[in-house]
Amino acid sequence: MSHQPKLISFKLCPFVQRSVIALLEKQVDFDMTHIQLDDPPEWFKQVSPLGKVPVLMVGDTPVFESAVILEYLDEVYSPQLHPNDPLTKALHRSWIEYCSELIMTQYKMFTADTEEQYNEHKQNLENSFNRLIDVVDKTGPFFSGDKLSLIDATYAPLFMRLALVKKECSVELNLDQRLQAWSDALLALDSVKNSVVEDFDELFMGFMGRQGGFLFS
Repeated sequence: MSHQPKLISFKLCPFVQRSVIALLEKQVDFDMTHIQLDDPPEWFKQVSPLGKVPVLMVGDTPVFESAVILEYLDEVYSPQLHPNDPLTKALHRSWIEYCSELIMTQYKMFTADTEEQYNEHKQNLENSFNRLIDVVDKTGPFFSGDKLSLIDATYAPLFMRLALVKKECSVELNLDQRLQAWSDALLALDSVKNSVVEDFDELFMGFMGRQGGFLFS
């Protein structure tokens, strides 16, 4: 490649983390620029039409939306992490989109103002996870068996935040054994461990504490 990609990031963004995991799995050299989303630099507004991260800069060309970035990376860099079969690939894309909804439900759970709201979002998240039980490979360790896929990179940030809140707040979801094993396998990967900044745990807990939600009060 003629251009070393540059990823524009917010340190706590799970959607950025997806891209980092893919880049690390593919052993791609890349630059990372962190910004503050509540006070972005002027140049960011020119490269991010939706005002969101991640943005992948390939030379002067910005690629935005995490799912699109993952697709681009998989087309340009080996090893391929998407399935070859068109129907299987389409199913993976569908469940990747589903993961985005789970991440938003998780955020609602973390920032719920009251115990009642917290319990409601927690139940919704558990119910959403239950829909995955019949589609995740039964032999594991990953979504489709023994080969890591892009879909695994999208769910790892979700599992990482659940594991952190379990450790720090003694809160955990009632996950099916298969889903817990999938989580354990993902969180053991070097590409996942190294996909966040060194002080991620402290930054995440501090950020959530400032949101004033029931769970972190």
